[in-house]
Amino acid sequence: MNEELIKYAETYTAKESETLRKIAQSCYESRSDSSMLSGFYQGRVLSLLTKMIQPKVVLEIGTYLGYSALCFAEGLAPGGKVITLDVNENMHAAAVSFIEKSDYKDRIEFRLGNALEIIPQLDETLDLVFIDADKENYSNYYRLVFEKLRVGGCIIADNVLWSGKVLQAENGKEHGPNTQALHEFNRMILADKRVSNVLLPVRDGLMLIRKESD
Repeated sequence: MNEELIKYAETYTAKESETLRKIAQSCYESRSDSSMLSGFYQGRVLSLLTKMIQPKVVLEIGTYLGYSALCFAEGLAPGGKVITLDVNENMHAAAVSFIEKSDYKDRIEFRLGNALEIIPQLDETLDLVFIDADKENYSNYYRLVFEKLRVGGCIIADNVLWSGKVLQAENGKEHGPNTQALHEFNRMILADKRVSNVLLPVRDGLMLIRKESD
């Protein structure tokens, strides 16, 4: 869509909370990697999807500043929680500082460390998983969380269009390892008979996956 239509869509979308607005403002004003933030429109998509699912346990792989974790917290079932993982100490500390000021501080659990090591140790049955970390491990994260995800549960993977670069891999053109990893991930999901899926061209691409069977 062109910029004018995007602005129109954002105008007629329910607004974010004050805490989310402050996180976004701080990010865009002070960080050179602000494109990593889910941002207003995608955040509202994630929040509404979560309200539809009403998960008891959400696992987020890649915390960044905590924006998306707060979006997921908005749709939790009563007594539910978000477990969010990040390997970067600075990001972890920044996210904690933001979320401690929110209404959901008691419903978000932070884990600092390598997600490939943390996920196998989780005892919880997962209802919703958000994958938004290092692209080369997307397929590994998917395999690790799948057995912990309940039938009927959902996985959302971010950045699966990779600014359109996945077309380079699709068309056999020269591309980098992240592009290849995301293209292989998309192909793997499409071929997995245990799930149903749709790739939404929202922002940088959201792959929505529903587990239909073990």
